Amino acid sequence: MQSIKTKLKVNNYQKTILAKHAGVARHAYNWGLATCITEYESNKKRLSAITLHKRLVREVKSENPWYYEVSKCAPQEALRDLERAFKNFLTIPKFGFPVFKKKGKKDSFYLEGSIKILRGNYIKLPRIGIVKTYEILPSVPVKNVRISKRAGEWYISFKYDECKPKPLSKKRAIIGVDVGINALATCSDRTTYANVKAYKQAKKRLTRYQRRVQKKEPGSKNRAKAVKKLAKTHKKVADIRADALHKLTTWLAKNHSTIVIEDLNVSGMLKNHKLASAIADCGFYEFKRQLIYKCEWYGSQLVIADRFYPSSQICSHCGHQQKMPLHERTYNCANCGFQADRDFNAAVNLENYVNK
Repeated sequence: MQSIKTKLKVNNYQKTILAKHAGVARHAYNWGLATCITEYESNKKRLSAITLHKRLVREVKSENPWYYEVSKCAPQEALRDLERAFKNFLTIPKFGFPVFKKKGKKDSFYLEGSIKILRGNYIKLPRIGIVKTYEILPSVPVKNVRISKRAGEWYISFKYDECKPKPLSKKRAIIGVDVGINALATCSDRTTYANVKAYKQAKKRLTRYQRRVQKKEPGSKNRAKAVKKLAKTHKKVADIRADALHKLTTWLAKNHSTIVIEDLNVSGMLKNHKLASAIADCGFYEFKRQLIYKCEWYGSQLVIADRFYPSSQICSHCGHQQKMPLHERTYNCANCGFQADRDFNAAVNLENYVNK
């Protein structure tokens, strides 16, 4: 299975319809959560999504005719989401108790039924009609979609059965990749990818917009406008970072048979408060996540070196190992006199890792 998420190009009428669907889904979720809390306090029972939906039709829909202006899938799936939230709370320790949803925060809804992709970048949705997307969609049958709102823009996502791509001729058999802060990736073939440092570039602007939000009166329209502007800037930062990572990981997976990377302890690295902001700006975990599934797409092999493999301390020329403080950016071998950039030396050692 593959998935796609792309931005919708909607007019004002379509924005209103989408907002109605998200509002009904939010209302159904909050009603279901309140009902579950009341039922558990009185009878010590947890209601299922099916039971909640029957009560919703009987008690809520009859009193709120605007429920019939949207697809029935939106409130149904909202109650299923609530059931999953309770199940996660009871079975997975990191998940907390479900909370009530607020308007404008993670607005989304679910649709299924007569969904069809038309003419490349058009998709037909039930109760909404034909909507245009900014990207060409795959010509595949679609069973259901999830539509969400982010920073004032609407996005659609769905899964589809993958078509196995034709085997690609690889330009290089093995490549080692060392990720870092100065350069996002340094490869063993001397290719380097610069770190875009999206957050660092926008940090002053984000600080200014955040200060404007704090100065606005809570609940005012001016505050809502300031929040929207801040959210769009955060979204732009995330999109720039994601674009750089996608270009890098796609190039690696398409052109190399075997890719060797380090198993970085990202959560441990973030505890270094001097480097935490720079490390988070790189997206190391997202780099690894994208490589895993793209290697499957393009028929490449991903090798993850052991977390304690000293790639930066080993001489790639003679194999001598020595300590390398973080401030030393050039590897000077005390045994053979070999000199090389610290990150390039580590990338070569990662390439040699599979031969050991």
